[in-house]
Amino acid sequence: MLLRGYGTAGPWGWLTLLLVACAAWASEITFELPDNAKQCFYEEIVQGTKCTLEFQVITGGHYDVDCRLEGPDGSVLYKEMKKQYDSFTFTASRNGTYKFCFSNEFSTFTHKTVYFDFQVGEDPPLLPSENRATALTQMESACISIHEALKSVIDYQTHFRLREAQGRSRAEDLNTRVAYWSIGEAIILLVVSIGQVFLLKSLFSDKRTTTTRVAS
Repeated sequence: MLLRGYGTAGPWGWLTLLLVACAAWASEITFELPDNAKQCFYEEIVQGTKCTLEFQVITGGHYDVDCRLEGPDGSVLYKEMKKQYDSFTFTASRNGTYKFCFSNEFSTFTHKTVYFDFQVGEDPPLLPSENRATALTQMESACISIHEALKSVIDYQTHFRLREAQGRSRAEDLNTRVAYWSIGEAIILLVVSIGQVFLLKSLFSDKRTTTTRVAS
């Protein structure tokens, strides 16, 4: 899998490229998308290959991002605006470089953390004899079943980790808002208390002044 990323994400874009270069076999990447930034990835795909793009915004703002997928001729295969998560499956109609981009250009100050999984083609057979005409042995069937079950476990673990990260981000954001609200209430309470003290002092001062004038 040859996956290349380019964009306007600054140093995070270079970090993404470094991670991809170190693990070019991986199709799952989590990267930070700054505000007013756009990050694109490119993949060489052979005609007739089935591909699936799945993404989810983990942290930042309203957890939404723009996504766009283009073919080698520039045709738009998929385009969604301000999506929190989505999945799109297509079959390559021709050989060439396919491009998919994530954009946070509509956000002025909120960073986003985006996860995507781009699968190209089918997994190779687990056993060399899996596609043979004769029946599989009991051991081979058990190995294939265990392999498929483990793949499902990995998928579930990935989704649970994403949900946990998103939930933790929401909890931290809520905790920050509650802390700011508490500080604001404390400041308002302090200002009101000081104001009441000065108000009471002024009332008693005016009364004392009036009493002195009447006595004289």
